[in-house]
Amino acid sequence: MKEDLMDIICCPLDKHDLDLEVEERDDEEILSGQLVCTECGEVFPIEDGIPNLLPPDMRDEAPA
Repeated sequence: MKEDLMDIICCPLDKHDLDLEVEERDDEEILSGQLVCTECGEVFPIEDGIPNLLPPDMRDEAPA
């Protein structure tokens, strides 16, 4: 995920801003970490450079 994406994405639950917490970075790409909603506190994981913005109740059901 490119950090520029932070300018256009928001929490899918309440449309507030997301804070970025980076665990692993490769030049301009964020490979792992999490996005945290500034309002509701929901955490959305970033795995293999892909942010998972599904609501929490849908993440367990989604096929890998």
